[in-house]
Amino acid sequence: MAATLFTAWTEPGLLPSTLAETVNNAMPAFGGTPLPILPTITPRPSPRIGIVSGHLGNDSGSVCPEELGGVKEVDINLEVATRVQANLNALGYQVDLLKEFDERLKNYKAVALVSIHSDSCTYVNDEATGFKVAAAMSTVYPEQAVRLTDCIRARYETTTDLEFHSGSVTNDMTSYHAFDEIDPNTPAAIIEIGFMNLDYEILTQRPDLIARGVTDGILCYVRNETVNLTGP
Repeated sequence: MAATLFTAWTEPGLLPSTLAETVNNAMPAFGGTPLPILPTITPRPSPRIGIVSGHLGNDSGSVCPEELGGVKEVDINLEVATRVQANLNALGYQVDLLKEFDERLKNYKAVALVSIHSDSCTYVNDEATGFKVAAAMSTVYPEQAVRLTDCIRARYETTTDLEFHSGSVTNDMTSYHAFDEIDPNTPAAIIEIGFMNLDYEILTQRPDLIARGVTDGILCYVRNETVNLTGP
């Protein structure tokens, strides 16, 4: 009886509605006052995350020469973005895979939005390797966007072993069009996952590893994990 009474007065959020109903029906046998049937608890919706697959639905982006298979940036981006979406979906997040100029970007609301791109396939010099990340500073909370980029930078570098190419962040990244289209409360970042020339092998042969690096960076931000950056 004591166990039954304890269960009946358990906090509603910790007691399944079917169990509460059973306990309520049993209470009159002990001379108690029946408790009202507890409402079914509505699960809290999982966080929404946006992933833009760079150039999708618009153009090919950078294109490699025939000796490198004529690979198109848009295809590399989509392969990685699709895998990032699957990784996050498997963990229970709601993930929107968005085109470059997707209509849904207007006033888009999410806990984070990340646009995935690849750098040029043109050989520049032996230093043109690695990745780079830029934050949406036009947001209402720029510190959140900075934290998002810090998380992506730290986790992506650790997972892929690609170096952060700090000296080549362009205006196209810092002034990325989607930053001005989404809801200003949505933290956002853009990542160039690697150079299609010197990083060709990892971009084309290990999209799973690239996607894991991006996924880990997003999870770092969403889960508020500690970030320790080194270098500039």
